[in-house]
Amino acid sequence: MLTATAAHTLATAGAVLSDESRTTAGILLLALVTVETGGMYMVKIVRGDAPVTEFQEKFARAGHAHAGVLLLLALICQILADSTTQTGALDWLSRSGVAVAALLMPGGFFFASMGKGRTKPNGFIAMVFAGAALLAISLLSLGIGLLTA
Repeated sequence: MLTATAAHTLATAGAVLSDESRTTAGILLLALVTVETGGMYMVKIVRGDAPVTEFQEKFARAGHAHAGVLLLLALICQILADSTTQTGALDWLSRSGVAVAALLMPGGFFFASMGKGRTKPNGFIAMVFAGAALLAISLLSLGIGLLTA
């Protein structure tokens, strides 16, 4: 728990989000509701109420986990991106790249495993790899932006 002094320090330390970060953070928080909905689907799977193969269950778990973790990471990136001096494409990568990866990677897991009785991924698995590449590039951009600010 924060002491009164620590809370006052945080409140006055200039921890104000830019308009861009505030808007993106609001959208990301609303998107987390879809992850909650996906959690209900996971409950159906583990209860045996949704007929899926072992492969589909594993991909559903991976998609659900990546969605939640990457959306939270994207929220953190909003605060950190405000601390850089980046502009243009580098700012977009640092601020929004992780959020887009949070769509691509889980989407890839879900779409690659769709279809009754599927036991191996279809071509949509490419979305997972595209998301992973974007995630890596975005994190590099943000990390370098923070170190050079």
